[in-house]
Amino acid sequence: MTPTDTPALLPSYWFRDMPADLAMRLEALASSRLLKPSEYLYRVGDSAEGFYRVQRGRLRLGATLGAREYTIAHVGPGDWLGEVPLLDGQPHGSDAQAVGEAQVRVVPRRLLEALLEQEPTLYRHFARRLAIAMRLSVSYYGDLATLPLPARLAKRLLELAAQYGETEGTGIRIDLRLPQQLLADMLVTSRQSLSKELKAWEGRGWIAMKYNTLILRQPEALRALLRQQELHAG
Repeated sequence: MTPTDTPALLPSYWFRDMPADLAMRLEALASSRLLKPSEYLYRVGDSAEGFYRVQRGRLRLGATLGAREYTIAHVGPGDWLGEVPLLDGQPHGSDAQAVGEAQVRVVPRRLLEALLEQEPTLYRHFARRLAIAMRLSVSYYGDLATLPLPARLAKRLLELAAQYGETEGTGIRIDLRLPQQLLADMLVTSRQSLSKELKAWEGRGWIAMKYNTLILRQPEALRALLRQQELHAG
């Protein structure tokens, strides 16, 4: 393994400044684990066992309240997860569940802690990750408090398209299975309200819906709507 291999091992942008030798040492501590469709990597309340990187497939981060499952986000190849309980000593605050078959790389807790003792500069990279997560959380709750559903929906679809988008004709297909209930949970709204908005946008030709898949036909229209409602909220 050479330093030029590092981007393939650690594509997550919050590790982009990590020295290549340190990145390779971290990767050398990891082993692979295969998750079956719908299998949980960890559940809310589980103690931290390791630090994880998605190698193949996708995982859903969320929680279950009563009989309902709520989705916070999806993570895909190159994304790391599970660092918070490793650093604060508390149990996991969310579920991580495979969406289809997925493969993850696992750095066991004891090996990561030993590496942190040897290389305390590694904490700086974790601090960057936590700072980014804090900014996203503030933005998410700010949107929830100030933006109406159409703006929140437009913003989330544009974010998903940027992360998972595949060109399809003149549009962008979000390469992610998105049942309406799952998307409604992401936006903290009802399925009925979400469906009404999506059907209106489909009627305008902004989007197309095919078997739990969304295609953005006119992403510029969603951007314009978002800008307008953000200005109004401000």
